[in-house]
Order: sequence, then structure tokens, then C-alpha cells
Amino acid sequence: MSVTRSEVIGFALAGICAYAADLGLFVWLRSGLGWDPIAAKSLSFVAGCTVAYLGNAFGTYRGRRVGRREYAVFFAVNIAGALVQLLCIAVSHYGLGFTSPRADTLSGAVFGMALATCLRFWGTRTLVFGGSGGSPPERHDRVEEGSRTSWTG
Repeated sequence: MSVTRSEVIGFALAGICAYAADLGLFVWLRSGLGWDPIAAKSLSFVAGCTVAYLGNAFGTYRGRRVGRREYAVFFAVNIAGALVQLLCIAVSHYGLGFTSPRADTLSGAVFGMALATCLRFWGTRTLVFGGSGGSPPERHDRVEEGSRTSWTG
């Protein structure tokens, strides 16, 4: 199971879009609408996970099985990634005594994000969409009488 360049690029693009959706929604809910920070972050996290799932399901890993089970596993993988980031902050802040805002940012948003991204990539490709490669979507060159194909071919 080798990692392809297009898989990494697709995963990164889906992640960037998810991050933008998460951040944008959080800022709007928190600053624009005055929501509680935990409620705003909870909703923006779910929105970001959904954007990432859709980007990976219909982009990076298109042609693979897509459904509720895959979304639930994807969501669980993303929660595990969030816990990795929190664990990095906890170890740095409480275990090592690096208590400045800069140290918290580095441990959570840099080191924690890097580790969480590796976990999310592995989990997405192995647990959610079943590894690299996979079968491409079926193409129908001719239409049998009485059969239907999607509008995309």
C-alpha cells in the first residue's frame, strides 16, 4: 500500500477546505452571533469534519464506498486526532511546565496538528476508505435496454 502523490494532495486540499470551514464558522458563530465558545467550536468541528469527509469521499477516494458507516468512522478518527492535539498541550503545559500562550500554541497547533494529521491520514485511508488503490467507479460504455446510468456517465 504505497502512498500516491495525488492521494496526499487530495487529502491536503480536503483538509484545507475543512480547516477554512471550521475556522470561518467558529469566528462567525462566536464573534458575529455571540455564541458560547464551546457550542461554537462543537458545531464548527462537526462542519469541518463533514467538509473533510465529503472532500475525501468524492475527491481523494472517489469510487470507494460512501455512507453512514464511513462517516461515523471518519468522525471517530477526527475525534482521535483532536484528542492527540489536546494530549500534546496537556503534556507540554502540565507535564513539562511550558505554560506560555506561545508554548500552548506550538504544542497544540504545530506539534499536535502534525501528529494528528498523520493519524487522520492513516485512519482515513485504512479505516474509512480501505487503503490505497481500490476499485475505480464502474463506467458503462453502452446502455442496456431498460437500464439506467447516472448523469455523470
